[in-house]
Amino acid sequence: MRWFWIDRFTEFVRHRRARAVKAVTLAEEHLHDHFPGAAMMPATLVLEGMAQTAGLLVADSLEYRRQVVLAKVGGVRLAFEAVPGDMIEYLAEIVELSEMGSVVKVTSRIGDREHGEAELYYGHLEAGTTVPRLFKNHEMMRWLDSLRIFDVAVNEDGTPVTRGSGPA
Repeated sequence: MRWFWIDRFTEFVRHRRARAVKAVTLAEEHLHDHFPGAAMMPATLVLEGMAQTAGLLVADSLEYRRQVVLAKVGGVRLAFEAVPGDMIEYLAEIVELSEMGSVVKVTSRIGDREHGEAELYYGHLEAGTTVPRLFKNHEMMRWLDSLRIFDVAVNEDGTPVTRGSGPA
């Protein structure tokens, strides 16, 4: 089973930035277990939503040729807790990108309030005998479809990204 901490993309500009949202709902059991009697989204899961938004942006920028793995959280700050009924909006912006690694700045908002920020470092690994493939290509495409990435994805020049230009 895989855990997804973003619900869909609302903006995706290849090689630059991505915006995704996560609805926090009472239906999520982990909200009740984290602090019994005070349902809230654990900060670690907010960070994971940031990392998934940024990681897919980076993987797409590398044309899915390498495994993108969160290597370091340079710093994270959350101003307040996300609670049921909140819609978290993540904005990931590539700061630096190379074949071996990348740095991405991610911010989060809830409504009109600044919620958090993080600086995330990713390692880019070649899948092979010592590095397992994390996703099969058809699984990745299904995930990208469910996140509606191809509804909003554009190239830097504004032309739409088509489904066929995803993972090989």
